[in-house]
Amino acid sequence: MTRFASVLADAAAHGRALGAFTCYDLLGFEAVVRAAEAHAAPVIVLVGPGSFAAEGGERLLSAFCAAAEQAPVPVLVQLDHAADRELIGRAATAGVDAVLADGSRLPYEENLAFSAAVAEELRPLGIAVEAELGRVEGDEDLAAQASNGARTDPGEAAAFVRASGAGCLAVSIGNVHGHYTDTPAHDWERLEALRDAGAPLALHGASGLPDADVSRAVSLGIAKVNVNTELRAAYFGALDGAAARAEALDLRGLGEDVIAAVAAVVGAKLALLGWGQP
Repeated sequence: MTRFASVLADAAAHGRALGAFTCYDLLGFEAVVRAAEAHAAPVIVLVGPGSFAAEGGERLLSAFCAAAEQAPVPVLVQLDHAADRELIGRAATAGVDAVLADGSRLPYEENLAFSAAVAEELRPLGIAVEAELGRVEGDEDLAAQASNGARTDPGEAAAFVRASGAGCLAVSIGNVHGHYTDTPAHDWERLEALRDAGAPLALHGASGLPDADVSRAVSLGIAKVNVNTELRAAYFGALDGAAARAEALDLRGLGEDVIAAVAAVVGAKLALLGWGQP
């Protein structure tokens, strides 16, 4: 069993889901770790493919992996939404715990072949593979409005998990990345039918969802909840109030403001997922 699978299973055994938070720099990473420590919660730090592919991206990912080893709580690092085998291989070399092998834009058979090939390659390295069946629309890095994508077919999910060897399945039940164009209307019956897929389920696009919807999703089998947009909003909100810091060139103080703002959002999500409770 991979470390990723072990942490997911332990959380599920206690009726909780793992929070997965996208980070773009060490300020965001530190915010996630501080909130996780305060809630005695394991967490996943997500790195988007754009961040990793950018200049300096390998150094950033390596820094996250090294910092995770020093964290006071379990911190796993995952390359998110990667559709490039070469990029996935580089992330494996950098030391990630998991990757999302994203073939969701491909036809079913091609998605299956891609996910299975990545899982076979990474299994000997102890690296878990998450796959996506259906399509969660929107941009992970930009807060644009998005509409629903193709929803996950419960009739395909179990066979897909078995054949691909995926250790986690990202599902589409009306969730999107970025901002919702209208009030989210999730297909709860579909999610309930997906519980028997044979792998832990991941809910992407949790930013902006009502707390009741997140709690309901966890009660119906969601084991991993991804959050990005709300963290970036908190980060920029902290920068909006930075005039006094800028006048004094107080970079350390500005960094602490950012960490505190992002950590508050992470902490609220962790509490919602059941962490920090007896």
